[in-house]
Amino acid sequence: MKRVWIFFLAFALLLSACGMAPTATPVPTPMPPIETPVPSTAMPAPRTLTVFAAASLTASFTEIGKAFEVTNPGVTVRFNFAGSQVLSTQMIQGAVADVFASANHTYMDNMVTANLVASGYKDFVTNLLEVILPANNPAKLHTLQDLAKPGLKLVLEDKSVPAGAYSLAVLDNLSKDASYGADFKTKVLANVVSNETDVKQVVAKVQLGEADAGIVYVTDAIAAPTLQTIVIPANFNVIASYPIAALIKAPQPELAAAFVAYVLSADGRATMRKWGFTPVTP
Repeated sequence: MKRVWIFFLAFALLLSACGMAPTATPVPTPMPPIETPVPSTAMPAPRTLTVFAAASLTASFTEIGKAFEVTNPGVTVRFNFAGSQVLSTQMIQGAVADVFASANHTYMDNMVTANLVASGYKDFVTNLLEVILPANNPAKLHTLQDLAKPGLKLVLEDKSVPAGAYSLAVLDNLSKDASYGADFKTKVLANVVSNETDVKQVVAKVQLGEADAGIVYVTDAIAAPTLQTIVIPANFNVIASYPIAALIKAPQPELAAAFVAYVLSADGRATMRKWGFTPVTP
């Protein structure tokens, strides 16, 4: 009987021990952190667009260049302003550029002949000529006829410069009119004291009082508001056409095409009009 009792006691203790066995608590698996995309703060790689442009485009293209840089982050527009004949020669001799804007077709056609520009270039603006005088007008000039006064100091652009060739054409037109006389051009040219390589040099000499008058583009007179002017009537004036093109071997071909497109756009035309040019409708 005692053995039976011991058996049951041992069995009860065994059951109790089994019932008190600790239950393992599952450990939750940590969730991976949710990655929030961080906006990139990296700036676009810097790029430089090189534009060779006629000196008469200095004010207008400088403004257009700044606007183009704003709409194209990382881009710097570098300009080379000079006479179209100088710029064309520089590029034909190896100077690197992306865009060329000329003050006439002659020097753009030279670029086409040199296989630097495609033949399908576009005119984007036109311009006219005007006589400029120093602010105090010491020679007391008031009419175009006054340009033939003996002793007058007149500054023109060289005939190789588009503005110089246009000026000679204007004098030819005036000399065909009886009110000026057939010898008007000869008398005016006798007063020329220097022939400059671009219109900006003519403006500078008149501003400094080194000349009594000069013939430049209307746009140059607008860019120098302190100067006095004499208007050249439309029937004697010459329309200067300005073509623009991306170079075939432009280091930045996409930017070159974008710059030309901007110049031809509504915003570009508005800027050119502001500076006195007449935009050509695409």
